[in-house]
Amino acid sequence: MDALQDLGERLVELDAARIAMLDLPEPLLEALRAARRITQHEARRRQLQFIGRLMREVDPAPIRERLRRWADAPNAEKARLHLVERWRERLLAERGALALLCDERPGADRDGLAALIAEVHAERAHREPPRAYRELYRSLNRLFS
Repeated sequence: MDALQDLGERLVELDAARIAMLDLPEPLLEALRAARRITQHEARRRQLQFIGRLMREVDPAPIRERLRRWADAPNAEKARLHLVERWRERLLAERGALALLCDERPGADRDGLAALIAEVHAERAHREPPRAYRELYRSLNRLFS
């Protein structure tokens, strides 16, 4: 019962758009909205207990799974961006990296990436602003999205 109340408390903290995505019954939605408006400690505690009681009528597994996925989403995006960054550095440091990337990602524009890599090396040699370096990142970001 405490676990359901804790889950209800986590639901109170969500924004309205995310709550709508959970497809909760109307009485529970009303109780969540009311809990957001309550500021007095004891009244809020009673409202959270009420939410916990309403949660008994709902299967908590899909809700927990959705909350877990929402929590993991920023980590997955960070990992993808780090992958893009590692490929950019690898393409600039290793000769055969472009071939490996094109083997791994058949949709890659080999000629466009090769031109960007050459531009980055030229920029660095002439100590120019990193325009091509940024464009290479954007191209890889599109490729890995």
